[in-house]
Amino acid sequence: MSSPAAFLAVTDLRGRRLAPAELEAALPRAELDVEAAVQAVRPVVEDVAARGAAAVLEASERFDGVRPPHLRVPPAELRRALDELDPAVREALETSAERVRAVDSAHTRPSDAVQVVPGGTVTQRWVPMRRVGLYVPGGRAVLPSSVVMNVVPAQVAGVEQIVVASPPQQEHGGLPHPTILAACALLGVDELIAAGGAQAIALLAHGAEDLGDGAGLERVDLVTGPGNVYVAAAKRLVRGVVGIDAEAGPTEIAILADGQAEAAFVAADLISQAEHDPLAASVLVTDAADLVEAVERELAAQVPQAPHRERIEQALRGPQSGVVLVDDVEQGLAVVNAYGAEHLEIQTAEAEDVAARVTNAGAVFVGPYSPVSLGDYAAGSNHVLPTGGTSRFSSGLGVQTFLRGIHEIRYDKTALEASRGAATVLAAAEGLPSHGRAVDVRFDKHPARPSSRKASLSTPI
Repeated sequence: MSSPAAFLAVTDLRGRRLAPAELEAALPRAELDVEAAVQAVRPVVEDVAARGAAAVLEASERFDGVRPPHLRVPPAELRRALDELDPAVREALETSAERVRAVDSAHTRPSDAVQVVPGGTVTQRWVPMRRVGLYVPGGRAVLPSSVVMNVVPAQVAGVEQIVVASPPQQEHGGLPHPTILAACALLGVDELIAAGGAQAIALLAHGAEDLGDGAGLERVDLVTGPGNVYVAAAKRLVRGVVGIDAEAGPTEIAILADGQAEAAFVAADLISQAEHDPLAASVLVTDAADLVEAVERELAAQVPQAPHRERIEQALRGPQSGVVLVDDVEQGLAVVNAYGAEHLEIQTAEAEDVAARVTNAGAVFVGPYSPVSLGDYAAGSNHVLPTGGTSRFSSGLGVQTFLRGIHEIRYDKTALEASRGAATVLAAAEGLPSHGRAVDVRFDKHPARPSSRKASLSTPI
């Protein structure tokens, strides 16, 4: 079917009905050994926890090839970067932020009070994190859009203090890239740390007594943002010291398409994710063998024209990418739900109905004019999404990431009396009689206690 020079390896599942575990094992997947990376970064994380800024500076010199003159970027540098930002880029960032803000504002949660019994209510109150650390990568690609995706939901949630960390750049004198500085200034973030990788995650999680400018860095409550395997490993190590959003791995796209899909669109979308990283995954799931051949022809035409051709070819031909042939869209749905892609496109007939049956995906892009790259920048959705199949149990970044639910319980005496039986019976069943006693004591008849005020008045002056 495909020539020896085909970009995408084919896994043929037609005529096969696999159990969920077998299906998951049969699918292409990036080989990402986070545990091995944990062992590599553990000394860095522990060193930063022990020595603070000095350890961060040494790690930056070793891994980024530059020792930043300031770990905390001076406010004047932020303002200067914004003043010098290309007006077209500024306008695009403003559009992106406006759309993300609109979506997140609609997803905030009001307090909900439920009357359980007359006189007894439970209220769920949503409280923002006080201080968060947001990581913005700066490796193969500079991502000011990630500033928007991390900062705006935190602001909508009402987070009081926001710290952004991004790697120092040798070509920019040890500061993060100017567009990262400008994006922070545009969004009103004035605390930017020139640190990347595992050392940045450790610094956000543990804080430091002095960053070298006479002021310390208070640790955060939550760390969010994408990064490479070493960032993911550092997040695993600091989880519990702080909260984390997820251990993000290489980016992924899966496209569920039938014979009516436009091959040029499918190929361009597969390429767009392969452009990120040689480990990026691009997976096509289809019941149309003719589409596979057409997509291969499009890849052969489009890939050579791409500026990052070598990286793209490596990603497309890697074991994490490929075509999965299925009998029909129904089997295709089972495949994409087993895969749980970070980004899932639906390019089929009745795309709306098919999308409604997706249960595992970071984000679903419905129809031929909703490409993943739109979501990366200007759809209003967030591009910080679960990878590696973790969409089975986690969600993408959003305003809810930065909110915590607190229950408030309000019962009057009548309501407590109506609940007394259930509480005391369960306390006895669990062998915790003092739990029951704490309820019963409120209904005991106590003799009147003497008033301390009256006693003091009877004392001669």
